Amino acid sequence: MAYGPPPSPGQGQQPGQPGWQQQGQQAWQQPQPSAWQQQQPPAQQGRSTAQMPGHFGQVSHDEKSWALMAYVGQFLIGAIAPAIAFVGKGRSPFVRRHAAQGLNMGLAAIAVWLVGGLLSLAVEVMIWIPLGFTAVTMFYLVYGARAANRGEFRRVPTPVAWPIFK
Repeated sequence: MAYGPPPSPGQGQQPGQPGWQQQGQQAWQQPQPSAWQQQQPPAQQGRSTAQMPGHFGQVSHDEKSWALMAYVGQFLIGAIAPAIAFVGKGRSPFVRRHAAQGLNMGLAAIAVWLVGGLLSLAVEVMIWIPLGFTAVTMFYLVYGARAANRGEFRRVPTPVAWPIFK
């Protein structure tokens, strides 16, 4: 298929057919809605926010960015990033929930590393506990960040994010 301007009207075209349309082709038609879309009232089409747990309705891009940085910032500066989001934008319920969860995850990771580091001095095999906890925490940081970016809230399991802040 060649790209470029449509061919000029000329030979071999039927009357009433646009010049750029080839013989035998029909004009593009808008697809018909499916039976499910026809049955739903206009307010019910798409994603319903009333039935989704942890959904905050319309969330601004600024709030999404702050909530996202509460998770992603932990890869750079640890528990300081969600603390900044918690203090800076704590008035927004969306940012506050994500920042509190991120801060709880960061504080839990610090506590596990302190206790695991001290225990590993006595028994070297114990160093695997904080390492495994870090891997699980990183997984849930990405999990929470993806939800924050979509404007949703997904709860992280209690063993990973200790409920210190709410």
